[in-house]
Amino acid sequence: MAKNKDTFVTVTGFKHYYGLTPFRIGRLIRCAKEPENPFDSDAVRAFLPCIGKVGYIANSPDTRAGGTESASRIYDRVPKRFYIRVLFTTFTKVICRVERGDMNALNREFERQCVEDGDTN
Repeated sequence: MAKNKDTFVTVTGFKHYYGLTPFRIGRLIRCAKEPENPFDSDAVRAFLPCIGKVGYIANSPDTRAGGTESASRIYDRVPKRFYIRVLFTTFTKVICRVERGDMNALNREFERQCVEDGDTN
């Protein structure tokens, strides 16, 4: 990914899991590539270790918000596991920024977030 340009993605499918509840503004969400997904080899799942899958990064023009990139578009530019940060939500979409930087620092922030929320990994 370009170092100076933010990358934004849409999380969709959350209604099939826990709704918007896990997507508080500012919260980190862990993402992982899911190449074994039978429906989409570029699938990227969004999850929280304490509760599991909370949605997927949108990969269709019908589910992706304007100005955000699809899972296929970012697939080769992100590591196998990475974080996104919730920026805002609508009734049908969650808009997030792909977080870059020190993975150890992001892991620590994520762990603190889980403790503060009463979550357990």
